[in-house]
Amino acid sequence: MSELKTVALFAITALAEIAGCYLPYLWLREGKSIWLLVPGALSLVAFVWLLSLHPTAAGRVYAAYGGVYISMAILWLWTVNGIRPTTWDIVGSAIALLGMAIIMFAPRSA
Repeated sequence: MSELKTVALFAITALAEIAGCYLPYLWLREGKSIWLLVPGALSLVAFVWLLSLHPTAAGRVYAAYGGVYISMAILWLWTVNGIRPTTWDIVGSAIALLGMAIIMFAPRSA
């Protein structure tokens, strides 16, 4: 799988997980409709399915995915919650993405 496809798949996977957690949060904490649990559950099912599409070892995928999740969560903070990330949020996200790149794209012996 090419590097660009891998990162795009991680990003879509992270959005599915974040949405799947955010919708129940809206119901529990913001008093929104209980019906938000339905798309929330579907989003979490999509998250699990998307995570299974990576062709490498599950442990490596889970470790690397965490870096993309961090960055997507900071982006969510900004776009959905309307809170501008701090310099430290951005630096931390960049470091997490660097870790993901090292884990996923480092040369390996067969």
